[in-house]
Amino acid sequence: MSEREPLHNRLFSRLNWTRMHERVVAPAGVRAGQWRDWVKANDPVYQSFRHPGRTEKIAASVVLLLIAAIVIFLLLFDWNWLRGPIGRWASAKYDREIALQGDLDVNLFSWTPSVIVRDLKFGGPQWAKDTDTADIARIEASVRLRKLLGGQIEMPLLSFTQPVVTLISTEDGKQSWDLTPDKPDDGKGMKLPVIQQLIIQNGRISLDMQQRDLTLDASVNAREAANDGDAGFLLEGDGSINGSPLTLRIQGGPFVNIRRDRPYPFEAVLAGAGSRLTADGSVTRPFDLGQLQATLSLQGQNLNDLYLLTGITLPNTPPYRLSGALTRDDAIWTFNDFTGRVGASDLSGDVRVNAAERLRVDAELASQRLDINDLTAILGAKTQTNAAGTETTTVSSGRAGKLLPDATLQVERLRTMDGSLTYRAASVKANDMDIRAVRLGAKLEAGVLDLDPVAFTFNRGTLNGTAKINATRDTPYSAVDFRLAGYPLESIVPAANGSTPITGRALGRARLEGPGASIASFAGSSKGSISLIVPNGEMRAAFAELLGINASAGLLKLLSGDQSKTDIRCAVADFNVSNGIATAQTFVIDTDVVLAKGSGAISLKDETLDLKIDGESKKPRLLRLWTPIHVRGPLTAPRIGVETGQLIAQGGLAAVVGAVAAPLAALFAFVEPGLAEDANCGALIANAR
Repeated sequence: MSEREPLHNRLFSRLNWTRMHERVVAPAGVRAGQWRDWVKANDPVYQSFRHPGRTEKIAASVVLLLIAAIVIFLLLFDWNWLRGPIGRWASAKYDREIALQGDLDVNLFSWTPSVIVRDLKFGGPQWAKDTDTADIARIEASVRLRKLLGGQIEMPLLSFTQPVVTLISTEDGKQSWDLTPDKPDDGKGMKLPVIQQLIIQNGRISLDMQQRDLTLDASVNAREAANDGDAGFLLEGDGSINGSPLTLRIQGGPFVNIRRDRPYPFEAVLAGAGSRLTADGSVTRPFDLGQLQATLSLQGQNLNDLYLLTGITLPNTPPYRLSGALTRDDAIWTFNDFTGRVGASDLSGDVRVNAAERLRVDAELASQRLDINDLTAILGAKTQTNAAGTETTTVSSGRAGKLLPDATLQVERLRTMDGSLTYRAASVKANDMDIRAVRLGAKLEAGVLDLDPVAFTFNRGTLNGTAKINATRDTPYSAVDFRLAGYPLESIVPAANGSTPITGRALGRARLEGPGASIASFAGSSKGSISLIVPNGEMRAAFAELLGINASAGLLKLLSGDQSKTDIRCAVADFNVSNGIATAQTFVIDTDVVLAKGSGAISLKDETLDLKIDGESKKPRLLRLWTPIHVRGPLTAPRIGVETGQLIAQGGLAAVVGAVAAPLAALFAFVEPGLAEDANCGALIANAR
């Protein structure tokens, strides 16, 4: 109200407020007083309390006596009488033997009621009833009564003395610690009540995970002296995993004065199976083990070995070293912004793991610079990375003298999870195939792995394809379809003495399917087709002449160092594959001077060749040896030769002619009239595709 407002206006407003108060507030007070007077005059309960009679006194005495009797009963009650009923109830509920074998003490009359249980036996399930899940010498626990009445559990003390815990997981997935086997694990982690003081004295934990061949025997202790440097939680132990040593150490801070809204720090180191995992972080919401964040560092010899430690299926790799941010939000784990090296290649990206019910892993990965030999390790090749981590070499395919690796696909691991993968290599270190970039994609659903795309970009040309692996069968069944486009022949046949013997762009396609647990076994039992086409190009004239075994022209050009070229009109090799044997359906090399036709087969099972090439000259030549060229032997070291029998026959025929005719006639046995015609390249190429 303004100070300059007229006085009579202010008096008028004050009067109105007073009248309103009398009409609203005053009547409410009057009604309350009237109700109180009525209760005093008419309510028998009120009258009884104000002026208790004999009956009321007797009733009050009885109630007080009952309360006193209950208190005295509880004070004098021997709680050991309940050990048997509690044990029988718990045994029936959890389908295992549970017994309170020692004294049971309960203190209810406190703001922090407490219980002490001695010699608790917690047996195993029926399939492991000979091994107790837990035997604990003494348990002491207390709760805050006020919090409990408010629907919350807060424990000032939780103490275990000499707990011995044995955890067993069978190959078929049964777990001895699972109290609700009919309910699948939601992967959200254990939610504990607030514990202000945790004490564990001389604890032991034994773990036997049979499906991973993992055993662990660890000690666990927790001390809670705030001014003690050794205070806090400590679990450390050793064991074995797949026959190799295993060590584990988890250390956390003391629980003194811990609060739910203050992160609880921890450090963990797990080493085994050729790998080492180190985590330094915190439980972001103490007592909720489904919420944590940490810096995770991993290093080891092969990412595939991490399956034994984590249950996540990963490919074979060279030695690795990675570090990134690990977080857990209930059933969701993420490993984000990680960087590091795998072999001689850098690797970075994000990984998301959903552990709810069926495991699912989704990853987005990238390399700025890839060493292509690191990628061959995924296919099962044996590789070696130098100590500096700057170069990886492919040592072998795993089989002496063979090209295709025989590393067995671990189908049982693929069946345990679903997921997806994207990978890009922006650049590739210098390599024999002149690969410049790589792009891969994969999806795994219900045991079926789809690889799409599988894309390699060369300096000139590309290789693109897809592959599907059905791992639901005992022996996986695979199907592949790869297309080669524009790949330069000079990358296949390197230059010699500064001269490129053949040039052109190759087109190809391989469509194969069949059973097999490795690339070698798949190729050896596959069916389908393989084709290779060179629509046009150039070949050194000397080699073209020799396709027709034109001794006069070819040898002279080779000996004289002639670098002249002849055009390749087309080259087509089309193979039908059955049971791992690729049989030539069409095999033609058509140049300006020679038309060469081939036949034979390539064994993908034995990785050997047996091909024959017959060349027909298109021009008359003085010396021409009518004999085919053979390409035989292993794929890794083929041998090229000619049929000496036909050469001897031609030479023998010439000798006979020379004996009965003029010496000039002896040359006719080696004269090629030049009757070959051009191949129908268009039709050949169309049929091969």
